[in-house]
Amino acid sequence: MSIWGKLGAAELLVAGPIGALLGQRAAIDVPDKKREPMENDVAFTVGVIALAAKMAKADGVVTKDEVKAFKTAFKVSDAEMKQAARAFNLAKQNVAGYEDCAEQLVIVFKGNRKILEDVLEGLFHIAKADAALHPHEEEFLGQVAKRFGLADIEFDTIRARHVVAGKRDPYEVLGLTPSASDAELERHYRSLLAENRPDELIARGVPAEFIAIANEKVAAFTEAFKAIAKQRGI
Repeated sequence: MSIWGKLGAAELLVAGPIGALLGQRAAIDVPDKKREPMENDVAFTVGVIALAAKMAKADGVVTKDEVKAFKTAFKVSDAEMKQAARAFNLAKQNVAGYEDCAEQLVIVFKGNRKILEDVLEGLFHIAKADAALHPHEEEFLGQVAKRFGLADIEFDTIRARHVVAGKRDPYEVLGLTPSASDAELERHYRSLLAENRPDELIARGVPAEFIAIANEKVAAFTEAFKAIAKQRGI
C-alpha cells in the first residue's frame, strides 16, 4: 500500500497531535507499550505535512495554494493529493502548535537523529518550493531543529544544502572545515553518500514517495565535493 493509502486507512490508529490530523482519537504523547508502534513512514509523512502547514503561516502569507508547495516538492500526483491536502488542512485548523508535533516525532522516532534530520530536510524542501526561503520560514525551521535536539552547527549544515546552487559554502554543505585533509574529505564524502542512498532513507522510515529528499541531498554533496576537489586540484 502506498503511503497515501495508509493515510486514508480507517483502521490506522495514531496517538497525539499527529493522530488528530488523521481523524483518529488523540491519546497521550508517549506510546502505550501494549499498542503497536506507529509506523515510521506514516509518522514521517504526517509529521512533515503537519509542520509544513504550521510553517505555511511563518512568512505571514497564507493562500489557497498552500498545499501546492508540498505537491511541487514531492511530485505528488493529483490522485494522491486528496489525503495529503486533507492532513494539511487539518493541521492548519488543529490547536496543537508545531512544538507539540515536533516533540511527538522525537518520541515516536526515539530520538533517532538521522530521521529527524530527514524530516527537517523535507521541510526545507517544501519551504523553498517557491524558489525562495523566507527569513520567517528559516527562523521557524531553526526552532523545529531545536525541538528535535539538533545543535546549531547541525542546523547550519542542513541549511547550507538549501542555499541557491552556486552560492553554497561547499565545506559547510559537507559539514567539514577547510583544514580537513584530502583523505578526510574523500572518506567523509563517501560516508555521506552511503548514509543517504534511497534504500538507507527508506530503511530509516522515509517513504519511497519522498525520495526527492535523498536525490537532492546527494546532488548537494556531490556538487560540494567537486567544488572542493577543483579548488585543491585533486
